[in-house]
Amino acid sequence: MLQDDGSSSVTSSSPLQNFPMMSLSPNFGGSPYQWLNDLKSEDRGLYLIHLLLTCANHVAIGNLENANIALDQISHLASPNGDTMQRIASYFAESLADRILRSWNGIYKALNSTKLRVVSEDILVKKMFFEYFPFLKVASVIANQAIIEAMEGEKMVHIVDLNASEPLQWRALLQDLSARPEGPPHLRITGVHQQKQVLEQIAHVLTEEAEKLDIPFQFHQVVSKLENLDIEKLRVKTGEALAISSVMQLHTLLAHDDEPQKKSPLGFKHLNGLHLQRAILNQNTLGDLLEKETTTNVFSPGNESASSSPLSSTASTKMDGFLHALWGLSPKVMVVTEQDSNHNGTTLMERLSESLYFYAALFDCLEFTLQRTSLERLKVEKMLFGEEIKNIVACEGGERKERHEKLDKWFQRFDGAGFANVPLSYYAMLQARRLLQSYSCEGYKIKEENGSVVICWHDRALFSVSAWRCRR
Repeated sequence: MLQDDGSSSVTSSSPLQNFPMMSLSPNFGGSPYQWLNDLKSEDRGLYLIHLLLTCANHVAIGNLENANIALDQISHLASPNGDTMQRIASYFAESLADRILRSWNGIYKALNSTKLRVVSEDILVKKMFFEYFPFLKVASVIANQAIIEAMEGEKMVHIVDLNASEPLQWRALLQDLSARPEGPPHLRITGVHQQKQVLEQIAHVLTEEAEKLDIPFQFHQVVSKLENLDIEKLRVKTGEALAISSVMQLHTLLAHDDEPQKKSPLGFKHLNGLHLQRAILNQNTLGDLLEKETTTNVFSPGNESASSSPLSSTASTKMDGFLHALWGLSPKVMVVTEQDSNHNGTTLMERLSESLYFYAALFDCLEFTLQRTSLERLKVEKMLFGEEIKNIVACEGGERKERHEKLDKWFQRFDGAGFANVPLSYYAMLQARRLLQSYSCEGYKIKEENGSVVICWHDRALFSVSAWRCRR
């Protein structure tokens, strides 16, 4: 604990006192890792952050021997079944190891040649994310309200869902449209998804709901990845009022434009143990630990400083072309939900630091939602968050799809493509706040930002929802 005078109350018997004297060496004595096992939970969390950042720095500069030693130490402290910091450290360590292995193509391909991704499992884990977290439910409530307001008085409505994976949002919209004073419109929904079975399930659910509500309805399926989407297949017709919905999809298009932009090197400093001695050990969330550790201990990017970051520019040929194509369809409204974090830096250290904050908050959410022994929790952490972390940390070039960016970047992109922001209404905000209150958890919050909504865990922004219209 920090005392009032700023000095540390960590006693001489605390392992934290020894951090400055310890090199990343396996030869500490007769039992090299015994002291790691004796760490208290708070000290262990801080040291895991220390090791992850140290390991990432060694990976970034190509010092694989020291990276291996750090990973060995992490393995003695981390656990996918442990507390929040142990769990998140497991997936970041796995991602750093995966990045190392990718430099040996033969070994990497051999180790991964028999791995099988089960589509049904992927679908299930995404449904779990929708169920256990309020983020996408809040986003769908806001999106539906924006669509209803834009479509007031329209008799022919066409909605294009660029990530049609969950029918609940459109079931709710059907119910809202059925209650319109002027009566429901003729509704057509075009769903885009790479799995045909997902689209078929959604079509079945929505068709049944429309029949119950006596709403004229059609569901049009487009089996395609977003990056390969042929706009003509959306079949937008003259006389229709068009709405477009995109949920956590647009950022993947940035993978096609991995071109370096000039950027000043970051002013990292090498981490040492002094700041760890002065760390506050009674934090309420993992995010608090990260805030203390990563803001006081920053690294030299070494060889990475020669690389560049796309953060200095929003230029993206693929993204710009796609947004201009959507603009050409003249939508009355386009609602976009994206992860609100900067995971698109070129250097490993930039991405790892930012993603630690982001996923620490998500892991914290699960700590308050599901038991540590929950199989559902383990699946969400491993199959969803773990895979996203691995993509952010281990992959480069076109393979790195998880290129999340902050809301201000999306403002620049949409403005450049001819769109104008549509401020979300008071009623949309009211509905969103009511939904969050139903979770009986003070950690979930929303805030308004430039007429858009940012959904947070405590003070950490996690997802943004914004609405747009064509600017003529």
